[in-house]
Amino acid sequence: MHSSAPAPTDEDLRALIDDHAGLEGPLLPILHAVQKAFGHIPVAAIPLIADALNITRAELHGVISFYHDFRAAPAGRHVVKICRAEACQAMGGDVLAEETLKKLGLEWHGTTVNGAVTVEPVYCLGLCACGPAAMVDDRVVGRVDGARMDALLKEAGA
Repeated sequence: MHSSAPAPTDEDLRALIDDHAGLEGPLLPILHAVQKAFGHIPVAAIPLIADALNITRAELHGVISFYHDFRAAPAGRHVVKICRAEACQAMGGDVLAEETLKKLGLEWHGTTVNGAVTVEPVYCLGLCACGPAAMVDDRVVGRVDGARMDALLKEAGA
């Protein structure tokens, strides 16, 4: 996916920033464009974005850390998101999450050693009646138990 891509140059980053800087409320579109291009928000992008938008690096960090989808490092080839909302928790989502993280030897936002899978929390996938729910890349899956998660992880190469 993105992890084998070369590091972005300042020129690459400035081009993305310039493409979106004229928009009203350009910060989120710039961050999304940078992450789409590089798979994460590279550290080198922070001062360039802050300078272009005349905001502090601290303000920028606050926005990046507030939104769960922005990452500071490239994700694995597949992203597995496990729902952490109340309905899924009530249906065993907490146990599913704990077992999955333990099985992979990861913390939230961690990536397997082979680079295949990153595990992230998500807060509601809209499958409240079919919890616990998970999402593998762009595919939403309901009624996920340990066996189903094992199959999803195996399919993803974990």
